[in-house]
Amino acid sequence: MKLGNRIQFYTTGLFIFLLLLISSAVYFSFSKIVYDSDLQETQQEAERIVTEINERSEDAPSAELLRAYVPGNGMIRVVLQDGTADVNLTGGGQQYLTDQTYHYEEREKADVRSYQGVPHAFVSIPIIWTNGNIAALQLTQSLETTEDNLSILQIVLVIVTILAIVPLFLSAHFLSKLIANPIRSLIVTMQEIRGSGQFKQITYEGNSKDELSQMADTFNKMIVQLEDNYQKQEQFVSNASHELKTPLTVIESYASLLKRRGTQDEDLFQESVEAIHSEAKRMRELTQQLLLLAKQEEKWNVYLESIALSPFLNTTVASFEHAYHRQVDWEGIKEIQVQTDEQKLKQLLYIFMYNARKYSEGPIIIKVDETEDKERIHITDKGMGMTEEELDKVFDRFYQVDQSRTEGSGLGLSLAKELAQAIGAEITLSSQKGKGTTASILLPLSGNSHFWKV
Repeated sequence: MKLGNRIQFYTTGLFIFLLLLISSAVYFSFSKIVYDSDLQETQQEAERIVTEINERSEDAPSAELLRAYVPGNGMIRVVLQDGTADVNLTGGGQQYLTDQTYHYEEREKADVRSYQGVPHAFVSIPIIWTNGNIAALQLTQSLETTEDNLSILQIVLVIVTILAIVPLFLSAHFLSKLIANPIRSLIVTMQEIRGSGQFKQITYEGNSKDELSQMADTFNKMIVQLEDNYQKQEQFVSNASHELKTPLTVIESYASLLKRRGTQDEDLFQESVEAIHSEAKRMRELTQQLLLLAKQEEKWNVYLESIALSPFLNTTVASFEHAYHRQVDWEGIKEIQVQTDEQKLKQLLYIFMYNARKYSEGPIIIKVDETEDKERIHITDKGMGMTEEELDKVFDRFYQVDQSRTEGSGLGLSLAKELAQAIGAEITLSSQKGKGTTASILLPLSGNSHFWKV
């Protein structure tokens, strides 16, 4: 059974049960109150008869005396101690009451009895009868009018219950649609996505903030995120495949050349080995950068600590000069503590110094200045520089300013942007075509060390 049908079935069934329960409670409670009230009135009438007879002590109780008290819808009977009836007086049309069984009641008694399917109020009260004997005065009154009224009440309750079921059924149907439609729309959308492979959002009308609206909104946000990640992944794979294709083609070509003539030509052998080695290094660097960028999906592990900037720069610059045999000029600075992740800041500096080495021939210049509560590191080269249009694209993955260069993959600055965000630094680039480029890293001053994931 579908969810909407189940909701409608269970909701309608529950409310019908509650309506029947309430109607039954109303009917039986009201009938008991009415019957008790009629029985009490009959009992009061019997007591009044006994009192008036006892007050008329000059007259011996007799059938003629009781005839004045006979109700029009009942009977008066006097039952002696031996169980025989001394008096049987009935009102009009109540002769059938004399045929009902009876017996002597020693004590006062009152209840509702059914004669020929009609309820009657029965009251028995002790009375001093002729010759001073004790007898039982029994007064019986028909409650047919009360029964008719209760039958009308029963019909009214049944009609009201039936009439209430109609809007109840419609409201349950509306409720089931209200709950099931967003779920059904979610299922249809998911089936369309699975069938077509295209991302699609749920169309949901209304401004309510209920759980169904939140579910649809959450699903749409998830689809947007999945689509964005899918597009990034598709673009990333496409660009990575394009970048890896060139070194692989070079390696394959030189390997084939070595296979054909490598043993015959020493110069060709050296050239091929050098080219294969160079392209292998390029592929290794590209792969490392790809892995670092992919790591951003798993979040960076960052350990922020207070480090002395001057010794840190001294060590980093010395390592870079030794590895790339490139002069780096930098000015000594006062002892300043900055808050950062040492290893990731070193990697960030390497990226900017590597780019400065790649696009310039002269010395690389590093300067440090202080602004408010932050420290700024400038890495400047006097190389080819960039235009405003190129400057806007340099942080895009795989973008290279000089496409004629085979060195590099175009991932360095994209990685630098991710690293800077991870350690809470700010990076900016300024450049002039033909005059050089300056990269700036803005770092917060020292604070408490802590470990976090971003």
